[in-house]
Amino acid sequence: MRPNVEWKLCWENELQLADHVELSDFFRKTYGRTGAFNAEPFEGGRSWAGARPEFRAIGYDAQGVAAHIGMLRRFIRVGEVDLVVAELGLYAVRPNLEGLGIGFSMRVAYPVLQQMGVPFAFGTVRHALRNHVERFCRAGLATIVSGVRVRSTRPDVHPDLPPTRLEDVLVLVSPIERSMDEWPSGTLIDRNGPEL
Repeated sequence: MRPNVEWKLCWENELQLADHVELSDFFRKTYGRTGAFNAEPFEGGRSWAGARPEFRAIGYDAQGVAAHIGMLRRFIRVGEVDLVVAELGLYAVRPNLEGLGIGFSMRVAYPVLQQMGVPFAFGTVRHALRNHVERFCRAGLATIVSGVRVRSTRPDVHPDLPPTRLEDVLVLVSPIERSMDEWPSGTLIDRNGPEL
């Protein structure tokens, strides 16, 4: 049985302090299950980890925040081609709702992606989430692009680390205004900024 979730679609500047605090708690609990390091960016009421979203889809139920996905328009370079995309990130579902199909209800964000005027939505996830995201691919919501590494700037400057990092992650692409046949080929994606 799918949970009863109400969705709030909002621009980042529409969030109040209480919203950020509630989301921060949600992310700490959700991401912290995979390691304390993953919860650290959300300390002190911060509701973002790297780049700050432009737009958010937040699902609520009787217990509070149930799910979240953030969106941000940005340029990436795929091989030699510069491309504006809507980057998707900060995807999370409250642990007690996992496997109940709530992820598919995030389709509420699709009209927002169309309004953003981008040809594609783009996101990355750890390889450990492959089984989870393959469900979206089977439903036609996204395609996994294989054999691609992603270079991003770090969200903060660290004197002992290089300013960019290169990751081997799963790349997901959703066609918005163009078909997947028009996605550029390349083995490297340069994200112009930190991960969402």
